[in-house]
Amino acid sequence: MKKLNLDWGAESNQRLNDFNMIDEFRLKANENSALYKENMKRYHDQRIDNPEFVVGDLVLLFNSRLLLFSGKLKSKWTKPLLVTKVLPNGAVELENSEGTRFLVNGQRIKIYLGNSKSVQGDFEAYYLD
Repeated sequence: MKKLNLDWGAESNQRLNDFNMIDEFRLKANENSALYKENMKRYHDQRIDNPEFVVGDLVLLFNSRLLLFSGKLKSKWTKPLLVTKVLPNGAVELENSEGTRFLVNGQRIKIYLGNSKSVQGDFEAYYLD
């Protein structure tokens, strides 16, 4: 039989060194994770497009209720609406063709890129001036 190493002092020092190495490894992993998250946040933030709306723009409003009961061919964007006021906190006041005004979050709308002639109702007057 082999002789057992019964030197408890050396074994306890070796065990403490192993624990310290594990702690160092964890700290390095946390630092690397924090750096990765910071870089990914910077990359993501660079690619965020914040459109600025101007009074008189035609926009489309996202209908979030259609996500629950969506049909294949239903559009999630409502007909063009007119921007009447832009608030500094990102909210936008819109007006529909009947003249009703309401506030929405600026993230729920996008610029309407269609022809102004294809828009029916009162909005033609804004683009013919």
